[in-house]
Amino acid sequence: MKFIYNIFVSLLIFSMKIGAIFNYKLKKGLAGRRQSCDTVKSKFSAEDQVIWMHAASLGEYEQGLPVLEKLKEKLPHHKILITFFSPSGYENVIHKNTIADAICYLPFDKKIWIDEFTSHFKTDIFFTVKYDYWYNLLANLKQKGAKIYVVSALFYETQVFFKAYGNWFVDQLSKNVNWFFHQTTHSTALAKSIGLSNSSTAGDTRFDRVKKLRERDNFVEYIDEFKQNKKTIVFGSSWESEERLAEIVASKNRDLKMIIAPHDLKRVANLKEIFPSAMLYSQLTNSQVFNSSNSQVLIIDCIGLLSKLYSYGDLAVVGGGFHSKGLHNILEAATFGIPVLFGDHYQKNPEADELIAQHGGKSFEDEFFAAPYILNLLNDEESMKKMSENARNFIDSQPNASDIILKKILS
Repeated sequence: MKFIYNIFVSLLIFSMKIGAIFNYKLKKGLAGRRQSCDTVKSKFSAEDQVIWMHAASLGEYEQGLPVLEKLKEKLPHHKILITFFSPSGYENVIHKNTIADAICYLPFDKKIWIDEFTSHFKTDIFFTVKYDYWYNLLANLKQKGAKIYVVSALFYETQVFFKAYGNWFVDQLSKNVNWFFHQTTHSTALAKSIGLSNSSTAGDTRFDRVKKLRERDNFVEYIDEFKQNKKTIVFGSSWESEERLAEIVASKNRDLKMIIAPHDLKRVANLKEIFPSAMLYSQLTNSQVFNSSNSQVLIIDCIGLLSKLYSYGDLAVVGGGFHSKGLHNILEAATFGIPVLFGDHYQKNPEADELIAQHGGKSFEDEFFAAPYILNLLNDEESMKKMSENARNFIDSQPNASDIILKKILS
């Protein structure tokens, strides 16, 4: 099976090279990987003790960050390495101020490349987030004496571990991973059912992060002037379906305010076609604030504001759930105590089921079912208040997962 796995890695590399001809993100990822060894070689010595966090993409990075920050507090003399698999994670983090001494792409999981990469520093603690497993990497680190963990692990029945041919993959995890910190009791039970007894339920570290969002300054210039104390819906990380929903709701209630932050800035042009009179956030100046107050829709055509914008909302619609691309982060909205609505494609987001069960959120088959619900809810003050309270209580009720994880790692 190891031979087949290595063939799979080679095929993955080949397919990404072909895809890079047509896809700019894949091209950037390949180019970035060629620099990974040079990056760690320039930042670390072979004797440096390193805490290494690997995240597939941006969402996993945000899940792992609370644990990484706490480890750095407890082990201040260790250096920090963060690796990514996807360009969407790397590109969003590389330009930010972080606690990392080095940020780079994870080399492809071929033994010769992994051996070279890990030779430039000493890994004391390694953890991967959620479910990004690379088996040559894990074996290499285990052989070198690193302590290996999986943070916010999420097992589900369709994974390779539960297939007839999954024994080799399970065996690799059993031999090489010190401990799995699972998001849910269901995930823990699944892991133990295949012999991964080195598992416990710690909870989802994203709750730790979003609780802290309330403590910072969430002021965003011009938003109060735009709102004019009117009820406001924040459409976060919107795709086409959420934008159609905004169009329907806006046509039925002209007194509403809407803030739309698309998942991709390329969608700004589409939004301007749907809402010709909408204001663009980047074009607001002091002289234009009055005009913006007369607009129903504000389009956010820059990145980095969304988690603060949720604090201005009376209701949030979070994108990605009306199709197979996957639901974006609903917790950033729920933490501010507002109802959170989304599509029903969220199989890998157990927190969505939990928020619905706590009556702080609701999902819909499509935007045409969601629109009348939103219009009715906004006119029902009692229901709005109750859903808002439920959303905030849902966040507050979650354990501080990073504290639980840290205690186990450092014990």
